[in-house]
Amino acid sequence: MAKRQRDTGTVYSSEHGRMCPHCGLPSARCVCRASPRAPRGDGIVRVRREVKGRGGKTVTTIAGVPLPKDDLRDLAKELKRRCGTGGAVKDGVIEIQGDHGAVLIPELEARGYTVKKAGG
Repeated sequence: MAKRQRDTGTVYSSEHGRMCPHCGLPSARCVCRASPRAPRGDGIVRVRREVKGRGGKTVTTIAGVPLPKDDLRDLAKELKRRCGTGGAVKDGVIEIQGDHGAVLIPELEARGYTVKKAGG
């Protein structure tokens, strides 16, 4: 029976510090974290009314807004105030409680976005 040779490669090294998984540079020189980029998309904001999976409650979702995370949170706050209701930002999608498509579509168009009503 032949004897197996062990792999003697480096298992762990802190010589270079942590590497950014996005740009591949060391964390100290990372460029993608310093300037938050807007998510990519087709440039169209889609407003949809959803009920499915929400216990019968109606929620208006706004997807495709080309803003970084912090600006998206600020926009959601202003839209919730405009509708007089609550909501949240989850995975880059703004959720507004209730059926407010008639208010949100003109509001988003006034802010310069190309808006489409999605769904039925």
